[in-house]
Amino acid sequence: MMRIQPFHLAIPVSDLQKCRKFYRETLGCGEGRSSDHWVDFNFFGHQLVIHYKAPEETASSGSNPVDGKDVPIPHFGVVLQWDVFQEFTKLLKSKNIDFVIEPYIRFEGQVGEQATMFFKDPCGNALEFKAFRDKDQLFAK
Repeated sequence: MMRIQPFHLAIPVSDLQKCRKFYRETLGCGEGRSSDHWVDFNFFGHQLVIHYKAPEETASSGSNPVDGKDVPIPHFGVVLQWDVFQEFTKLLKSKNIDFVIEPYIRFEGQVGEQATMFFKDPCGNALEFKAFRDKDQLFAK
């Protein structure tokens, strides 16, 4: 089995300060290095960098149907442990997150059953957090 390595992801944001506050205070991500145009975060053990881009320079997004829901495309996120997902959901609800897709069980009773939720950061970047009761089903067909 390969040891999981942290990923690095850089995303555009049109309001660096709003997103800085969101990732740090709402999601609880530790802040790393920064400049006046970008900020590094510890995103659940991974390196997320928000880079300032003027609103007219950022691409628009769409959606794709999955399990009867319109999933925002593109999106990114983390697969959490089941109990961590439940606690994180409570935290987000206490912070009045406006969910694109409310937390629910996707593919219930099927291969790949998972808890999932979608929401956006203040600049419209879509995030998905999910959890599997059986983590061995992460890539199951």
